[in-house]
Amino acid sequence: MTRVAALQTDETVERRRQASLAAFEIGGTEPEDRFDDIARLAAELFQAPIALVSLVEDDRQWFKAHHGVGACQAPRAGSFCGETIRGDEVFCVEDARADPRFAASPLVTGEPFARFYVGAPLIASDGYRLGALCVLDTAPRRRPSQARRRALSRLAAMVVRQMELRRTEFVRSTVTEFADATALTLLSLDGQGRIAFVNAAASALFGYGAREMIGQPVDLIIPERLRAAHGAGFGRAIASNHPRLAGRTVEVTALKRDGTEFPVEMTLSVWHGERGIGIGAIIRDITERRERDARLLRRASQDTLTGLLNRSALEDEIGAWLKAGEAAGVLVADLDGFKEINDSLGYEVGDALLQAVAVRLPKALDGSVVSARLGGDTFALFLPQVRDAVAAGAATARVMEAFALPFEIDGHVCQLGVSVGAALAPEHGRDAEELLASADFALHRVKKAGGGMARLFEPAMRSHSLARRVLRDELLGALRNGDLRLHYQPQVSLADGSTVGMEALIRWQHPVRGLVLPGAFLPAVETSTLALPVGWWVLDEACRQMALWRDAGHGDVRMAINLFPGQFRDRDLVRRIDEALRRWSLDPARLEIEVTESIALHDDDSSHLRLRQLRELGVRVALDDFGTGYASLSTLQRFALTTLKIDRSFVRDFPANRHDAAITRAMIHLGNDLDLETVAEGIETVQQETALRALGCQVGQGFLYGRAMPGEAALAWIAAQAAECESRRRAAG
Repeated sequence: MTRVAALQTDETVERRRQASLAAFEIGGTEPEDRFDDIARLAAELFQAPIALVSLVEDDRQWFKAHHGVGACQAPRAGSFCGETIRGDEVFCVEDARADPRFAASPLVTGEPFARFYVGAPLIASDGYRLGALCVLDTAPRRRPSQARRRALSRLAAMVVRQMELRRTEFVRSTVTEFADATALTLLSLDGQGRIAFVNAAASALFGYGAREMIGQPVDLIIPERLRAAHGAGFGRAIASNHPRLAGRTVEVTALKRDGTEFPVEMTLSVWHGERGIGIGAIIRDITERRERDARLLRRASQDTLTGLLNRSALEDEIGAWLKAGEAAGVLVADLDGFKEINDSLGYEVGDALLQAVAVRLPKALDGSVVSARLGGDTFALFLPQVRDAVAAGAATARVMEAFALPFEIDGHVCQLGVSVGAALAPEHGRDAEELLASADFALHRVKKAGGGMARLFEPAMRSHSLARRVLRDELLGALRNGDLRLHYQPQVSLADGSTVGMEALIRWQHPVRGLVLPGAFLPAVETSTLALPVGWWVLDEACRQMALWRDAGHGDVRMAINLFPGQFRDRDLVRRIDEALRRWSLDPARLEIEVTESIALHDDDSSHLRLRQLRELGVRVALDDFGTGYASLSTLQRFALTTLKIDRSFVRDFPANRHDAAITRAMIHLGNDLDLETVAEGIETVQQETALRALGCQVGQGFLYGRAMPGEAALAWIAAQAAECESRRRAAG
């Protein structure tokens, strides 16, 4: 080995030695009896006046114990102990003045004027020599006997054990202080199920002092009725070497000192120590979380505006009743005149009116009644006591009478009418969905006839109902067999003709009827349980297609998809959209979700929340068919939107029809003032395009640019349009 390499090796070893010493965190600390006693014992062993516990640092030797001298440190250079740590054996100097290595040492030339030195290295468990236990005399001496040298080495080993014990105590003390300082509740058990440790938070949580808990069986904090089961489970876990405990989080019922039971969540850890198995738990009081979950569960089953059940909860109630084989009736009521009141007096009055209806409706009927708001201004009443057409007729009559008197809302007198559809189980439906659908069909007939009356579902309507069921079954098969398709209609910038995006439109490739347009089957999807699976398929397929366009170099083209009402009400909407975007590695800003006013206003609070969450995700939100619904201005003010889609009905005769032109102009100006992108649907002529561009409309969609087309054709269209735009730019440049 070269001299340089040897020096580098020595430096590395020295750095590691000093790191080993530093890990004891002992340098510069106050004197301690345990080290002073060993130093005194060493001095007595050699009948010498001076003994030191010397720790050799970088440039000094520091004395943890110094018997017979006042100094607590000395330079390392030329020191006795610096030489001692070079080997594992006891080091001895008989006369320091006669030894050229130490003749100039401060301990020799000054106090204590040492002449004799004997030292045993302090060897840590990792093998590094940290310092020395040494004895000094002011007169020269002969080399000590081997027996005395061995005794000094044993005393040095005692010093090291005390250092290690001190470090262990320090760690335990630090852990205990941390455990008491943390807000987390910490508790540990031994292998017999006794409490071995609790921190201050645990004492406060359970109401006991730490001394009262330690050593007690864990049954102390377990309700008596649960102790046998808990003890059996604990015993099985220990007997099976507890492989399932580590890392588990469990919820159990715990007991406070005052007898209060409360739910806790415990995250468990397991270890093997000198005393056997140890089991630790981080405990969280989850009382508030349980209460919050209960509130959320109630909210999940309630309509947030009225406090009545929502459709899902109503279907559960009806389903449970019908499963028992019981007969019953259901009424579905639609408010006549509500739209006009809501439109003229505003949504706050409209909401208060719906709340008043929710109170009056159930009171109109005697006996047990389950009330629900299905959405918008549609309510349902489930009547377990109604078993036949006569009873159903009497119930509907009382509901009609309930609307004879007006409602007074915030100083406004509001007169409502009501249309009612009724159905009976089991003859009109053997499950909740079918029974409600039958009542809906009866209500639909009432509305077609002008409203303001009631009608019971009749056998003549059954064929229509059966046809819808057959259609629904066929659609389920189409979804499973991959017969549903997405076609894409271009959305074009009116400024330069570039492709802004594509709207995904669903088609059904029927094995017999060929390509079926959405008008023939979407109503059946929207009003059935197919809405969610079909809607999520549309989302994923559209994202897949968008990824293909991106990979082909057209990542700036966005995709617009329409939501079913059921999707918008689904609590997983935002999560599912986020997962689809992540699955296909897409920029959220390239996806636009289209919602109609009727969907957005279905449930005001949750609608506002979902739209805000979509915007926070980065997804664009378009209000579709703007101008065809009600409360449009309030919708724009309250909901997080990026885009306004002008319905094709206003574009069809534009600009020739002065009435449509005035409305379209107002909508475009309104969108621009609110920093919303405006998209005009149904553009078929250059004249329409030119007029809309002049008004400030940014994006156009319609047959002028292209019909909805399959994915491959859409990609070719995008590429051709991009090439054409580039050609125009070059020609202009």
